[in-house]
Amino acid sequence: MSMIWLMLAAATPAATQTAVPDKGVIAYPPSFFAESRPVSAHDMILRVPGFSFDKGASVRGLAGAGGNVLIDGLPPVSKNDALDEILKRIPAGTVERIELIRGGAPGIDMEGRTVLANVVRKQGGGTGFRGVIAPGVYYLRDGRVLPGARFEAQWRLPGGRTAELSQVIAMGHPPNDEYGDGPRVRYNADGSVRLASEVATDSQGTRYWTTGAFETPLAGGQFRINGAFMASPADVEIYDTYRTQPGLEYERDKIGRTQIELGGRYTRKLTDRVSLETVAFQQFTDNSTDVRFVAPGLTRDFRLDRKTRESVGRLQLRTRINPRLTLETGAEGALNRLDSQTALTVNSRSILVPAANVTVEELRGEAFARGTWRPSRTLTLEAGVRQEASRVTSAGDVTLRKSLTFFKPRASATWAPGERTQLRVRVEREVGQLNFDDFVASPAVASTGVVVAGNPDLTPQQAWVYEAALERRFWGAGAAVLSYRHYDITDTVDRGPARDLSGAIIRDPVTGLPAADRPDNIGAGTKDEIAANVTLPLDRFGMKSGQLKAQLTWRDTRVVDPLTGLGREISAQHPIDWEAHFSQDLPKFNSVWGADVIGATRERYFRLNEVETRKVSTFVTLFWEYKPRPDWIIRTELYGVTLRDHRRIREVYLGPRNLGRLDYTDIRELEWTGDIYVRVRKIIGG
Repeated sequence: MSMIWLMLAAATPAATQTAVPDKGVIAYPPSFFAESRPVSAHDMILRVPGFSFDKGASVRGLAGAGGNVLIDGLPPVSKNDALDEILKRIPAGTVERIELIRGGAPGIDMEGRTVLANVVRKQGGGTGFRGVIAPGVYYLRDGRVLPGARFEAQWRLPGGRTAELSQVIAMGHPPNDEYGDGPRVRYNADGSVRLASEVATDSQGTRYWTTGAFETPLAGGQFRINGAFMASPADVEIYDTYRTQPGLEYERDKIGRTQIELGGRYTRKLTDRVSLETVAFQQFTDNSTDVRFVAPGLTRDFRLDRKTRESVGRLQLRTRINPRLTLETGAEGALNRLDSQTALTVNSRSILVPAANVTVEELRGEAFARGTWRPSRTLTLEAGVRQEASRVTSAGDVTLRKSLTFFKPRASATWAPGERTQLRVRVEREVGQLNFDDFVASPAVASTGVVVAGNPDLTPQQAWVYEAALERRFWGAGAAVLSYRHYDITDTVDRGPARDLSGAIIRDPVTGLPAADRPDNIGAGTKDEIAANVTLPLDRFGMKSGQLKAQLTWRDTRVVDPLTGLGREISAQHPIDWEAHFSQDLPKFNSVWGADVIGATRERYFRLNEVETRKVSTFVTLFWEYKPRPDWIIRTELYGVTLRDHRRIREVYLGPRNLGRLDYTDIRELEWTGDIYVRVRKIIGG
């Protein structure tokens, strides 16, 4: 990093962007992206210097779920219709500019983030039709051919109205690179081989996705409604053939997933200074999972039927006191419901799973107030508070009723001593959401035999977050950001032994040892992150119109293990995440080519009688996009130039792992050999 900062010190002022320091915004006009000939707003977002696209989190409610890109200053009212898919449906020709909002700006809800991008669309523009037909196909090295197609349409109608429609029908798009072929070896505690086998997998899935939207002026304001229907069935088969002895393990996972959502937003300017925004959102999700595991002398069958429903309403008033001060107040209410039924049989004998059949309802409300103030051209201050209250009730195997309240303050400051340098600091109390996946038993019990029960009696994880970021712009389109974040966590959500309603550990009646594992609150913890993000124009290195975007996050977590009483990392956290993306525009050949590199990752799970480690190797994809005409785009991807290895290491103990009685270590390596993807896009209309 020291070399990077030396280069930044000698950086020249930006020449290809428009800086607006008094608004805390850098605006990138269409001319900034012209050489790459973008087709959609998504193509433009990926080229913004110093910005890493995040399509959002899977959380209940609307706050924090919309990703880090706004459209005309507002997040989409959608969840299942992913943000990247929405951006792909916005034609590049309808984009007036891309705004990079750093640290905050009056009238913009940062939703706890320090950097956002805003796609500003052109207003007016008459009427017309634009459509896209995009067939594509994956050629897998195992001989499979997976076709698919996308159809998009957008109508600009009289009176400022627009309509959108999208249809995706795809076989296995994209292929699941977690399932490959490779060896598995099970070692005894003394290192001798207990079992060796060869694993072969076959996975396939289909996507039937229909989305649509309609936007129109209404009663002096603007109204938009959007909906989605998404069916995504999948099927996985795993054949594990023994090499050291006769035998075969077979697992089949049949997964059904259907999602329906409907969302609407109405905005209106009430006075010259006061505007109103109302949002309503409804979604239904139906998941079914059937797992059959067969081994010599053993058959396990697991079934999970899970239905969720979410209803959200939001009201917000924004008051512009003056050009430098904006105040916002509002409230959001949500009603969530989970109906879950679980069944487990072993050798045709029914096995009791704690919290197997439950109905959970969560009624949650939140009131908020915040303000953004720019006392000078170099300083932006933002502060706000949220008060959240919720009531969780559970019926069925676990009957409970509890109420929770959380006070969530936030403050941030942005100092920009010059157009090319910015320092951002933030202090905030974050409160996580209860994950309905933690309320039900895990399908992994079928293949591993380890019972991971559900737990409706969880408390959301909370953390005080302290963040500082230094940003430096250079060479016109270059940017570097170095960030540090510290989290003081309470009620850490991790793994612990299953308990009954009195809080006592559920024990095996024969051995007296803890009988099952479940998600649980295991006490206080900490997390520290250092993140670096660099956008490097490559013209000075002899590669005209080339760009390299790279980011790296180092992460250290600590919590006290509820079984051993010793410190360890928090489950499912990656110590390091990194990726790099290179692209070069070749206007002479009407082409763009490049490479995407996703770095190796490692995550670990600490369960009752097992420690599971998952490792994924570095993965490289090459791409070439050719545009023979403005309305034709041909894209080819070599997905997996380097093979991608998924390694699973299970350290399984006799009884709870704090007793230290290691039974065996199971190491499985599945190697994904990659594929070739070819897509043709034909644009119809303007």
